[in-house]
Amino acid sequence: MKKYVNIIAIVSIIGLVALAAACGSGTTTTSEKVIKSGPIGNNLTVTLSSESGRLKNGAQDIMIAFTDASGKAVDVGSASLNFHMPAMGSMAAMHESATLTTTSTPGVYNGKVKISMAGDWQAQIAIEGAAGSGKANLLVTAQ
Repeated sequence: MKKYVNIIAIVSIIGLVALAAACGSGTTTTSEKVIKSGPIGNNLTVTLSSESGRLKNGAQDIMIAFTDASGKAVDVGSASLNFHMPAMGSMAAMHESATLTTTSTPGVYNGKVKISMAGDWQAQIAIEGAAGSGKANLLVTAQ
């Protein structure tokens, strides 16, 4: 009986360790699909991605990554992401700020944003830090 209790305890511990590794904070998933990418200065590229590979109307999780010419993630220090839709007719301009958090990979950030309507948006990205400063505007369409 004691042997079975020990086996159950060991299997439970292994399961908990595996679950913790899979759900660990600050990790990124490899299932992200590119929404849009472009240059941001200092020979760096910024890539905006999501699980579906598209920006959608409403609340969502996104990921933003900064890479060098070889595709290696680069720690850019401080990063910001805002979505801007210019005024159209009687509709005022709209702004939606993303909340970015660092991950275990320097130069890769997880984000949360709520896009208030479908249509064309400018993803306005800015960096400031060890890699220098830079800005990029990527045209994206929320569906």
